[in-house]
Amino acid sequence: MSDKKKTSKNKNNPSTQKFLPIAEIRDDMVVLKDGSLRAVILVSSVNFALKSEDEQNAIIQAYTQFLNSFEFPVQIVIQSRKLDIDEYLKRLEKREKEQTNELLKMQTREYRQYITELIELADIMSKRFYVVVPYQPGTKRTKKKFMDRVQELFAPGEVIQLKKSQFEKYRPHLARRVDFLISGLGAMGLKAINLDTQSLIELYYNTYNPDTYDQQELVPIDKLNVDK
Repeated sequence: MSDKKKTSKNKNNPSTQKFLPIAEIRDDMVVLKDGSLRAVILVSSVNFALKSEDEQNAIIQAYTQFLNSFEFPVQIVIQSRKLDIDEYLKRLEKREKEQTNELLKMQTREYRQYITELIELADIMSKRFYVVVPYQPGTKRTKKKFMDRVQELFAPGEVIQLKKSQFEKYRPHLARRVDFLISGLGAMGLKAINLDTQSLIELYYNTYNPDTYDQQELVPIDKLNVDK
């Protein structure tokens, strides 16, 4: 195949990135191609089943009040990934070798083997919970026909350039929503943090690259940089 034909073929096959709704990620926010903004809050979990009946009722009531406290839409996302305990097993192996007590050494070895076999037999998943917070600047929208919407799904989206002045103008509105939600989640006893730029890149990269998902190490929640 000639270089001319290769160039023509590449022009007719846009990259996958053109089909994604994300224009850029900066200043701890996601800028979409339609000019709207998104922030993502990482939320801790609570073992609801281990709570007493009174505690469960209190959590349900607090959650209901939380949902009724804001007037903008949010998206709750639960992301699962296979639990990676390689580092934990390496620490157990090191501790086993360092043990001077033969009984403790044998118990450590048996425990390590048990964990290894358990992981091999069952896919143990870890879960992370996110709240996606949107901010859509006021724009006039025209009602699109059904076929027009279908065509947009299979064609690269047009990017609406968001000027720096516009970004700085819209940013405080989204930040206030984020602070409001974090405060509300905190009242329910949940730890919530706004993902920084690096964490957002990691999150979306892993989401859109499932083949390499298990190879990427997530940053522990307590080590995320949220002070800007």
